[in-house]
Amino acid sequence: MTAVLSGIRVIDITNVLAGPFCSYQLALSGAEVIKVEVPGAGDLARQLGADLELSQQLMGASFIAQNGGKKSMTLNLKLEGGKEIFRRLVRSADVLVENFRPGVMDRLGLGYNALAGINPKLVYCAISGFGQEGPMREAPAYDQIVQGMSGVMSITGDRHNAPYRVGYPVSDSIGGLTAAFAISSALVGRERTGEGRFIDVSMLDSTIATMGWIVSNYLIAGLEPEPIGNDNFTAAPSGTFRTGAGLLNIAANTDDQFASLAKLIERPDLVGDPRFLTRESRKRNREVLTLLIETELRQQPAVYWEDQLNKAGVPAGRVLSVPQALDLPQIAHRQLIRKVSNVAGVGKEVSVVQGGYRYSDADAPSDLRPPTLGQHTEAMLRDLGYGSEEIESFRAVGAI
Repeated sequence: MTAVLSGIRVIDITNVLAGPFCSYQLALSGAEVIKVEVPGAGDLARQLGADLELSQQLMGASFIAQNGGKKSMTLNLKLEGGKEIFRRLVRSADVLVENFRPGVMDRLGLGYNALAGINPKLVYCAISGFGQEGPMREAPAYDQIVQGMSGVMSITGDRHNAPYRVGYPVSDSIGGLTAAFAISSALVGRERTGEGRFIDVSMLDSTIATMGWIVSNYLIAGLEPEPIGNDNFTAAPSGTFRTGAGLLNIAANTDDQFASLAKLIERPDLVGDPRFLTRESRKRNREVLTLLIETELRQQPAVYWEDQLNKAGVPAGRVLSVPQALDLPQIAHRQLIRKVSNVAGVGKEVSVVQGGYRYSDADAPSDLRPPTLGQHTEAMLRDLGYGSEEIESFRAVGAI
C-alpha cells in the first residue's frame, strides 16, 4: 500500500537528536528525507554511541538510531555554490526542518522569508531550545538544560534525592515528536490553502505542555508539585513495590481494584480499615499501606504477582531493564525492532527502532538503512539537474 507521506520531500538540516528524531518520524511514514550535512563532518551524532569503531567511521550508534531511511548529501551553506544548490533543492521540497539557534538561517540568507519567496508551499519548521522569540531565544540548550528549566527534574526522584534528570533525553524526544506532529498538521492545512507556513517549536514549551496534570494542579488549585519517587500522586496503592524477587508496578487506582488487590494478597481486612476507606485516605496513609502490601508480596516473585494481579483486573507490570523490555514477546509481535543489513560503511547487521504506531493500510518503509556521509550527494545533484562538469566545479571549491 502507498505510504502515508509518500511523495513528500523533506529537507533535514538538523543535528544530534530533536531534529533528526522529528524527520525520522516523517521517514517512517514514507516521506523522502534528504539530510543536508556539513562536508567532512556531518551530524555530530555520527561520532556518538557505544560502538567506538562505528563512531570512528562516522556511523555511530546514536546516528543510526534516528536516521534510518534517509538520504545524505553534503553542502557548505557558507559558500555561494552550496547556497545555490540548497535553493534549488528547496524549490522541489515540501518541508524543511532545522534546529539552529534563532537567526542563523536568516544570516545565511536562507531563513523562512527568503525560502518562502522561492517556494510558497514550503512548510518550514525551526526547532530550538526556547523558541524564536522572547528573552531566552538565543540561549543555548541541550536536553538536560531544558529538563532542569521545565521543572521536570524538580519532580523526578523522591524527597530525599530529587532533583534527578529523566534517564533518557526526554525533552529532545518530546521536541522532535511535537515538531513531527506540527509538520504533519501543516501539510494537511496546505491541502486546503495551497500555502506553506512557518512552525516555531520550543523544546521548553513542548516539555511543559506534556506536564498537563502537574501544571494544571498548580495553575488551578495552587498545589506546588513535589517529587514522590515512584508513587502515583493521584492514587494509592499505585507505584513500585518490592516482592519476593524483583520490583513490581501496581496501579490499584479505584476502590474495586484496591479490593481485588487486598483479596489476592489475603488481606481483605485492609478494605474496611478506616485509614484506607477512600482514595484520598489511602493517599494520606500511603507509606503504611505500602508496607502492609509489601509484607504479603514478599511471599512470591514479581512475575507471579504480575500474572495474578492482571488476571484479577489490577494493572501490574514488572520493572524491567532495557534489554528485558526489548526481549518482550509483545515487542517482537509488533515488529518494533527492525534488523537492517547491507548498510554502507557498517560491516555488520544493525537493529533500528521503528515508530510506536502502525497504519492499517500501509506497509513499513522497505529501506531503513542509515546513509553514510554524503552518500547521495551526486545522485541528488543530478536529480536537481546539474551535470558532471558543474558537480566537479562545486567539489573543487568545497561547496559539496
